Amino acid sequence: MNPLASPSAAARQATKFGAFLAMHPAEEQFALARRCEELGFDSLWTGDHVSFHNPLYESLTLLASYAGITKRIRLGSGVYLLALRQPTVVAKITSTLDALCGGRLIFGVGVGGENPKEFEACGVPHRERGARVTEGIDVVRTLWRDTPAAFDGRFTRFDGVSIDPKPVQRPGPPIWIGGRSDAALARAGRQGDGWVSYVVQPERYTQSLAKIRGAAEEAGRRLDGFVTAHLTFVTVGRDYESAERTWVRLLSKRYAQDFGPLARKYGVIGTPAQCAEQIARFEEAGCRYFVMNPIGELADEQAQLETIASEIIPRFDKGA
Repeated sequence: MNPLASPSAAARQATKFGAFLAMHPAEEQFALARRCEELGFDSLWTGDHVSFHNPLYESLTLLASYAGITKRIRLGSGVYLLALRQPTVVAKITSTLDALCGGRLIFGVGVGGENPKEFEACGVPHRERGARVTEGIDVVRTLWRDTPAAFDGRFTRFDGVSIDPKPVQRPGPPIWIGGRSDAALARAGRQGDGWVSYVVQPERYTQSLAKIRGAAEEAGRRLDGFVTAHLTFVTVGRDYESAERTWVRLLSKRYAQDFGPLARKYGVIGTPAQCAEQIARFEEAGCRYFVMNPIGELADEQAQLETIASEIIPRFDKGA
């Protein structure tokens, strides 16, 4: 049932959909999270930065706030910039979060780096970010798993340390690796339980899966249960042209760069039927988990999610 195992397995695996929410005032945020669960989304996601172009809640704090107001839906970080934090502390926070939400955490991890100032603010050399993430994943997993735990690495060393309570999920929550660089793909193959792409086309998605598979084979890993995901920037509208204008305007503001040339290459844009057609191309490329990030005005986000749930998701096989 793993799309990296064989084409026939990919064809059998059900497709899942998560919802990536923008930042709202607290009560609106909580109401929207509850509504996503009611709508049948498989997971709730948030991004992560210490400092960014736009206001952004701290990711694990936000996910913890969802733990008590939801019951079924999984909670994901998309993706957590592990290099900016001490991984021993991260192991403690994520263990607690997984315990409080009853084992629903998906720990998405990435390198980041597009905003060097936040690395400076955290006292982390920008050039070390990849090495810190690679080691940090091993640190977190060791502390999730072992009592007592020991680790002797480049950035972190300890012996006889226990983090309790352990996560509900054993030996720990799934770690999905975010990114599209060759280094990120290699990390996904060597260390990940899943991979989350962004701003890629279906052809590159297929090529990336081959690189992940190759890295796993070199590391002697099996990819049973590996999840292939995509952060999907989606704008549903009455027609393609008006939806595209919204997509370009808001993503250009969000990332402080011109997204105009990227819309027709990377966006999921247009009517529900047009969006479904674009998603289907990723499904054919091997993606089985779409983290749907509605790009629109804040006041319209719930309407976008309602349309996605009622008019796009039913077109795909979500299994039992």
